[in-house]
Amino acid sequence: MEINPDNVRSQMRKGVLEYCILCILAKREAYASTILEELKAADMLVVEGTLYPLLIRQKNQGLLSYRWEESTQGPPRKYYCITDKGKALLAEMDSAWQGMVRAIDTLKQ
Repeated sequence: MEINPDNVRSQMRKGVLEYCILCILAKREAYASTILEELKAADMLVVEGTLYPLLIRQKNQGLLSYRWEESTQGPPRKYYCITDKGKALLAEMDSAWQGMVRAIDTLKQ
């Protein structure tokens, strides 16, 4: 069976998307399209159909909240921000991520 490098990268990205969303929103509140742009700029190739279910799940878990803002260019926009619960989880995820990086670096040596 041949391993597809693109599939491997895709699966790894999916595993860290929720972490990435929290990282973005820890810097500032953001509109969904802005979150998508930041993810794409970081080579985390994501489509709207992937992002919105994650945002809804994180909001339902109390990790995010949102507010509506009127737009001069169309309908009101929903701006997401991280909650205190989201910040606490992000701190745990930061620690876990650093631990994983150290473990992988150790295994690669």
